[in-house]
Amino acid sequence: MVLAGVGACTPDTPSPTGAARALAAGITTQDLGDVALGGASVADATVQLTAAFAGLAPLAPAIVVGEPTVVEGDPATTATVPLAYTWDLDASDVDWTYTTTAALELVDDAWQVRWTPFLLAPDLLAGETLSLRRTSAARGNVLGAGGAVLVEPRPVLRLGIDKTRVDAAGQGAGARALAAVLALDPEAYAARVAAAGEKAFVEALVVRTEEPGVDLAAAAAVPGAIQVPDTLPLAPSRRFARPVLGAAGPATAEIVDASAGDVVAGDLTGLSGLQRQYDEQLRGLPALTVVATAADGVTQRDVFATPASPGQPLQTTLDPGVQEAAEDVLDPVVPASAIVAIRPSTGEVLAAASGPGSAGYSTATLATAAPGSVFKVVSSLALLRTGLTPESAVSCPTSVDADGRTFENFPGYPAAANGEITLQTAVANSCNTAFVGARDLVAQGDLAVAAGSLGLGQDADLGYPAFLGTVPAEATGTEHAASMIGQATIQVSPLAMATVAASIASGATVVPWLVGTEAPAGTAPATALGADEATALRTMMRAVVTEGGAGLLLDVPGAEVLAKTGTAQFGADDELRNHAWMIAIQGDLAVAVYVEVGEYGSTTAGPLLAQFLTLVNG
Repeated sequence: MVLAGVGACTPDTPSPTGAARALAAGITTQDLGDVALGGASVADATVQLTAAFAGLAPLAPAIVVGEPTVVEGDPATTATVPLAYTWDLDASDVDWTYTTTAALELVDDAWQVRWTPFLLAPDLLAGETLSLRRTSAARGNVLGAGGAVLVEPRPVLRLGIDKTRVDAAGQGAGARALAAVLALDPEAYAARVAAAGEKAFVEALVVRTEEPGVDLAAAAAVPGAIQVPDTLPLAPSRRFARPVLGAAGPATAEIVDASAGDVVAGDLTGLSGLQRQYDEQLRGLPALTVVATAADGVTQRDVFATPASPGQPLQTTLDPGVQEAAEDVLDPVVPASAIVAIRPSTGEVLAAASGPGSAGYSTATLATAAPGSVFKVVSSLALLRTGLTPESAVSCPTSVDADGRTFENFPGYPAAANGEITLQTAVANSCNTAFVGARDLVAQGDLAVAAGSLGLGQDADLGYPAFLGTVPAEATGTEHAASMIGQATIQVSPLAMATVAASIASGATVVPWLVGTEAPAGTAPATALGADEATALRTMMRAVVTEGGAGLLLDVPGAEVLAKTGTAQFGADDELRNHAWMIAIQGDLAVAVYVEVGEYGSTTAGPLLAQFLTLVNG
């Protein structure tokens, strides 16, 4: 008699569903300890199970137990139960699904599963094991303004020692010689070569084929050294926005461990910067093939396959020409430095360059430093909101006392600009004492609100690591006085100050965006920047060029330049040093230049700005 379904079992015949569920759970967890088996011991079945699925780890199937079919018979009652498998192989919507059938026998009123490899996968033979063969998808490129390709596969050479090309006695000497040519630690590389397998190629350095930066002929002359051609996703040059764009290469152990199986050793992944942040989008999904390998370890058959899903490009706003101009200008600068350029009309970041002195850190977007006198455009906005105009009179003495601290102007401040002067002249010549003296007109909270109107400290998900500045809303005494001239606890980045310049240029708060195809939504400032306010600020910034400390920008080609110089002291009293700043507006371009350690804004940052604008307009 055939009884279909659990409900059809007689009162004296228990349902096989419980045993089938225990089997499904045991297969999923690879623990058959709670499963009653026939035809194999639990130990032997477990060995077969773990061996069969080892090549798919850490994946495990989800198994749905179907309705059993029971056959009442003499001498034995048997049942079959379908097991519906689903393997979620990757992030795509395509899963590997199949159904096997478990055969059970009622023994002493308890169901036993007849063990067979067929339970694990269709047609799986004894001794066969399953594994995944991966074929990487084409990685997406990183694009810049106008769809320009910034990061794409470019030819490289992998330099190293091939241990099959030099006898064991010469391997250490060869490793040390190659390391010396490549400016690496000879002993450390020799130790890696010694620890590698007998036939290993031990990579020492990967270089660009077109600009290797090392003596390839000298490297090739080292016994055992070879140069293996390959490609890697690279920007146009090694320096091109590297701290922002980052790098790609073979996945590290940490990336593999954190990927939950999405990345395996040998996969090409983003290692830093935007290439790491957007790696999932860029790398796509590999083609996967489930392979059954026979007990001989050689014979294979494909069981299931999914096609690759190519990586998708990542769009950025970086303009190759503007970025390269910034990189060229910063190339000889020894201290950490940065140039950030923004298009005020859209907020697009056209350049975010960090000089070689930044040692790979994104000074352009992440530096935290006092702005010094470039912050006076913020203080000026706060003063305008008290009723002052660019023509309003302010006092610029040689020094001013603020709660026991004496503030002075910078060395060489023009004597003709002391005394009763206009606010515009105070901005043009960067009179510290005028702004400190006006501190009682502007509360600290007013400074913070003005800063927000110009984009400082705004809360926006920019899609990339960035610091847009902090301006405390509360400060009194000397701290408030110092805040008027961009010192105390005020902190900004070059990106933040370029945003300030861009907001003044556009007449509205700018959100600087670098990733995607449109600007992210920013938080509306507490007080919007008014058109008349922006006009007044632009007028005073133009005066910095025509009558103040940025006269070197008068002859820059292109539209007239508006600017503000800045010098911010930092460090201990006996070791004071200066941050050098300059912000500028020229047409639909807003720029911030920063040098971590310099002389003054006008003498250190100013010439760099003039060079940059000349290149951009050339």
